[in-house]
Formats: sequence, structure tokens, C-alpha cells
Amino acid sequence: MTSKQATYILVLTALLTGGVVLLRHSLAPHRLLPVSVTGPTLPPETLMTPTQAKLVAGAAAQIGDLYDASYCTLSYPNGDPPTGRGACTDVVIRSLRAGGHDLQSEVHEDMRRHWDRYPHKWGLARPDPNIDHRRVPNLTVFFANHGQTLPVEVSTKTLPTWQPGDIVTWKLPGGADHIGLLSGRRNLQGVPLVIHNMSRTAEQDVLTLWPIAGHYRYPKA
Repeated sequence: MTSKQATYILVLTALLTGGVVLLRHSLAPHRLLPVSVTGPTLPPETLMTPTQAKLVAGAAAQIGDLYDASYCTLSYPNGDPPTGRGACTDVVIRSLRAGGHDLQSEVHEDMRRHWDRYPHKWGLARPDPNIDHRRVPNLTVFFANHGQTLPVEVSTKTLPTWQPGDIVTWKLPGGADHIGLLSGRRNLQGVPLVIHNMSRTAEQDVLTLWPIAGHYRYPKA
């Protein structure tokens, strides 16, 4: 083997090794989810209202946050779990807070007035402002009563109803509830990307990955 051939092999090996390391690093945080952010960036200044821009920015600011649905004692109002951590619901809560809405107090006051509307599956005898707004079933009831309920179908006909800042809920395999917020970008087919947290907060092409249970806009347009 000549010195030139040896040098070529060393360079090729380094490039391949580096590529594998980079690929592993890029996939590790979201290895359970398909990542397909291939759509063009939509200009927020022309395609988002000021309210939508605030909601999307509030969600995007959480990208990279670790998933942590632990119960914790929160201040009231505007209570928040530790920075950099949260459940899927916290993506929506923090996003709406950036838009001027405190779901902690809004959901808590609504539950105090309409306790019978909300699911009683956690053994509570009264509202708990530390956790109630961080549960998807409770947010579903709140948005259905105080937001705008929109079509759950994703098709060429309904795509215009899916707007940045909209809230989507899914039923995951096994029956677990999940929630996310539409970003200001779409894939090549025009389907919006979603900012959500299942392991880490990420912007991903997952809107139609699971059965959609709800589609809401809050506040109402």
C-alpha cells in the first residue's frame, strides 16, 4: 500500500466515523419519533397574526426541554415547573402564557365554577391548582368550552383550518392522551409541524402520526 493510499483510507475512515457520531447525536433525543422537518419555512411576518406569532414563539422557546410530568407545588397564579423541564401540557401552558393567558388560573377558576364538567379520574374531591391544568383531559374540557373547536380531519380541504398556534390532542397507542401546538412551518404536503414534548420538546412532523382527538384555537379567533 502506498503512502497516498494509506492517507486516503485514514481520511475516509475519519469522515465515516464522524458521520456516524453526528447521526447518533442528532437522533438520540427523539429516537422514538420520526423526524421529518423537510418543509419550507413559512415567513411569520406574512403568515402569522401577532397572537399566533406569540404562541409559536412561546412554544419554540421550549425546544430541547426534558419531559418531566412530576407533580410539584406551584406558585399561584402563573405558577410554572422548573425551567427546562415539563410535560406535554406545559408546552401549551407556557405558549399561551407568552400570549397573555394563564391557564393555571383560568382552568382552576373554571373548575371551581363547573366541577361537574371535568373528569374525576384522579380521586380528587376539589380542584388542585398545582396539577389540574397540566392534565390533557382537563385542558380538553376547558378548550371545548372556552375556545374554538375545529375539524380534526387532515386533508387538502381542511388544511386551511390548521393554523399556527392551534392546539391538537391525540390518543396514543394504549389510550394515553397527548397534546401539542402547531408551529409556523409545514411539510412539503402543507401539513403543519407540531411543537410537543414526548421525551424532549421538539418541532416535528407528527400531526397525523396518531389518531387526532381534538383541534382547538385559544383564544378564539
